This record gives sequence, C-alpha cells and structure tokens, in this order.
Amino acid sequence: MELKLILQIVGVILGLLYLWLEYRANIYLWLVSIVMPMVHGVLYYQSGLYADMAMDIYYMLAAVYGWWVWRYGAARRKEGREIPIVKTPGRMYLPLVVICGAVYALLAWVLIRFTDSTVPYVDAFTTALSVIGTWMLAHKYVEQWLVWVVVDVVTVGLYFYKDLPLTAGLYAVYSVIAVFGYFRWLRMMKEQHGTIAITD
Repeated sequence: MELKLILQIVGVILGLLYLWLEYRANIYLWLVSIVMPMVHGVLYYQSGLYADMAMDIYYMLAAVYGWWVWRYGAARRKEGREIPIVKTPGRMYLPLVVICGAVYALLAWVLIRFTDSTVPYVDAFTTALSVIGTWMLAHKYVEQWLVWVVVDVVTVGLYFYKDLPLTAGLYAVYSVIAVFGYFRWLRMMKEQHGTIAITD
C-alpha cells in the first residue's frame, strides 16, 4: 500500500475522531488536532498543497492555545467550570474579515510567487478561512461551524481535483456534520445560559 493512501486512511480516522469530539464540545479534540496535522502535513506536501501544509503548523500551535483557553480560561477558572459556548461578538466581525482577507492575499501571493501550486487561489482561500475558524473554535464561538461549512464544501472539490478521494470524502462528511454541529452547539448554548447568549 502506497504512503499516500496510508496517510489518507490515517487522516480520515483522526479526522472523524476530531469531528466527533468537536461536535460534543469535548476538550480532547485539541489533543487529536496536535497529531492530525502531522499526518496531513506530509500528505499535503506530496500533493503540492503548500498552503494547507503550512496551515498544519498553525493548527498545531492553535491546538495548544485552544487547549489552554478551554482548560484554564478565565471564565472557567472563576468557578471551576468550562468556558461557555457563545455567539461571536458583533465587534469581532470586521476584524475577522480584515484578517481573513489579509491572510488570503499574503498566501495567494506566496503560492504564486514561490511555489508550483496549481490551485493557489483556492488553497489560499480555504487556508485563510481555516485560520479564522480555528481561532473562533478556541473561543467557543458557535458561528465557527458556519465558517467550517464553507471551508469543507470548497475543500471537497479541491481534494477531488488533487486526486485525494478519501480525504475529499472526509471533508464531505465534515460538511454535513458541520451543519448538525452548528445546531447542536446552539442547543448546548441555550442549555448553558438558559437563553441564547449574545456577547456584544
């Protein structure tokens, strides 16, 4: 069995485990997200998806940050409870859009200028959105699921195009689960707060 196929299989298994933990808002998702990028990083390098490969470094650092916020965040430490799921503060939308646009522009330029990527714009787009989505997940913003819906749907097409059918299939599952995850987190948020929390 060739290495590319083995990496796809392992990546699918880890990805499904990660998604199940994220769906349940379980802190151990961050441990899986430290290991998973190592597998995907090698796979993406072999497939010429350089922005996705570089993104895996960010994912590992973000996993450490996310673990710390969920485990030791101020809101949790006050009464020894988990940080709550909340809506994204309205004041955060403009900065997030600006940061996403800047990351996209930088990545697209780097991919076009310094690599042989055949999909620089799509690769940069999904990577930039993933940066935002991972940061939102670390803060338990319920709308992070909507970001992942967009990322996952676009990624399905990208990975089929790059001849990564198993990984594309994984992201197709991600797309569906992200929709269910959004509504599950909304329900969990209502249970935690008694009503929908708006943190403006």
